[in-house]
Amino acid sequence: MCGRYALTSDPERIEERFGCSLSDLSYSPRYNIAPSQPVLALIGTDDNRRAGFLRWGLIPPWAKDPSVGAKMINARSETVAEKPSFRRALRRRRCLIVANGFYEWKKDGPSKTPLYISLRSGEPFALAGLWEKWVAESGQAIHSCTILTTSPNALLAPIHHRMPVILTPEAEAVWLDRSVQEPDALRPLLSSYPAEAMTAYAVSDLVNSPRNDSPECLKPLDSVETPEPSRP
Repeated sequence: MCGRYALTSDPERIEERFGCSLSDLSYSPRYNIAPSQPVLALIGTDDNRRAGFLRWGLIPPWAKDPSVGAKMINARSETVAEKPSFRRALRRRRCLIVANGFYEWKKDGPSKTPLYISLRSGEPFALAGLWEKWVAESGQAIHSCTILTTSPNALLAPIHHRMPVILTPEAEAVWLDRSVQEPDALRPLLSSYPAEAMTAYAVSDLVNSPRNDSPECLKPLDSVETPEPSRP
């Protein structure tokens, strides 16, 4: 599962990395992004990537109430092509959700320790996402999204049984290409990211509340043991 993440890069770095413009958006770094909040997403081709904000928690077009989105913050990559809520979006409404890292909670006896997981490089990356447009009877439209998950790599396996799908730069272009619609052509993109390219460390339980959104959420807890990738 991916239920909380951070996007801390400055706008110039995001524009350079993803070939998009944030000039028309009210962008600021976020340290504890939670479901139902707006998230930065990209659609379009490599030559014309467009950035905008989507509500986290996908609302299918046929939903009677937008509250259903609270149950659809993630979609399992193994079954996304069969699920009525996601299969149309998989074919035609794929997006990149920009992040610098995400949080997961590791069970430690009766308690849970929050950890921050990111690339060792510290660079921003793209999570595989799907989006939809829902229109209320009043005509109000909500554009929403979900984050795909997959089986964990060696770093994440001791922490949680799922991890978000992180796309390589090469996979990003295929994921955004609307001419690619067959699930079999997309499935190879949805594997776990290499463990050796990632790192994890324990952080404060400030992240337990979405009301807390400051750099303090990312501060390491040096006194808490962090997991290492398992060795073969």
